[in-house]
Amino acid sequence: MHDRKVTVCFGLFYVLCIQVLSTNSRTSTLWKLNSEEGKIVSVSAANNCNLQNTKSRGAENADSSRDSSYGTHMRSSEELHHPYHPEEDEESTFQIITTTAANYREKTWRRHSRDKIIVNLAKDSTDSAQNSNIKGSTDSESDVLDCGKPVNFTYYDDLIGVAQRYSHPIVPEPEVAFLFLKKKGSKSFKNFDIDALERRLRKAKSEKPRSVQLYNQIGNFWRIKGDARHSIECFRGALAIAPTNAEVLLNLARVLFNLQYLDDAIHLTRRSLEVQPRDRSAWRQYFTLGEIFKAYGHFQESVNHLRQALELYPQYEPIKKAIADVENISASSLHIFTIIIIVFLVMCVLYVILSSNESNQNNHELEQKATRHFNRAMAMRSLKGFTQRSFKNRK
Repeated sequence: MHDRKVTVCFGLFYVLCIQVLSTNSRTSTLWKLNSEEGKIVSVSAANNCNLQNTKSRGAENADSSRDSSYGTHMRSSEELHHPYHPEEDEESTFQIITTTAANYREKTWRRHSRDKIIVNLAKDSTDSAQNSNIKGSTDSESDVLDCGKPVNFTYYDDLIGVAQRYSHPIVPEPEVAFLFLKKKGSKSFKNFDIDALERRLRKAKSEKPRSVQLYNQIGNFWRIKGDARHSIECFRGALAIAPTNAEVLLNLARVLFNLQYLDDAIHLTRRSLEVQPRDRSAWRQYFTLGEIFKAYGHFQESVNHLRQALELYPQYEPIKKAIADVENISASSLHIFTIIIIVFLVMCVLYVILSSNESNQNNHELEQKATRHFNRAMAMRSLKGFTQRSFKNRK
């Protein structure tokens, strides 16, 4: 009897141990690197892959023991009947990480199933193998002229135009080509070759990839094309190296002014004017401030800054044209305001005249009524006195 109780206890303990070992805990999922496939998989999936590989190698080792091959065959058949399901480990943190993809352009996250990722990887590898003959041309098209990896921080990242650089529209600035011309003429501007400029910048980048001057030139290159995001990233890279570079600050201000971020543009332009070396002319800063104040509608301040720019660089025709435009706008607006003021004053005078005429007319009518009332009373009194005198005379 006692032996039977001991046997039952050992049997229950054995069953309990089997249940614990066979339980698939969601919180204790183990992961390992599958060196053959080059990816991270869970232990169950790794066992499945290893068992399949073992089964394929079992044909070569047919002389091995039947017990081991039989056990391997039984375990592989069990794994085939119970394949790995990614849904079983969705609560695992590592599973979520490995099935999540980030889209930095749209600032979103997207979940994919494990099978879909594997299929996409396989498809990409197949496509790359099939397109190996045109790989060079594809790489050249995808190799964008940039300033390397974006920097993490600059002192100007709090500006709205800089913070929203991923959502800016394409706004070309063809006049920036004058910065790359040796002869500032219309003929040279018409013959400007932007492809040759790109080749020169690529060559300079290969020779000296990390340079403030190179980042500034690549940023101006993207200003010509109108890609504000790439130009801002290049200027950020230059400012990360030299935060007080007046030329880079001014170019970034021009980009934001072209996108109508006026507050950011005037802040950067004034900062550029503060750090501008004294041995260099600051006509570009004054010219930019004149254009910004013109956009604000402060025409007098705009004319003052433009005239300062003209004194520093008298042969630059766009400054004279900008001054003429601002003066015409201010003169036309002054005429309009003058006409409005004159009309208002005329209306006020007419109102005063009409109101005074109405008051005079009312006073005249009141005087006439009072006069009539006084004459009637006198007439009654005189009539009464006349009748009394005539009555006494009769007596």
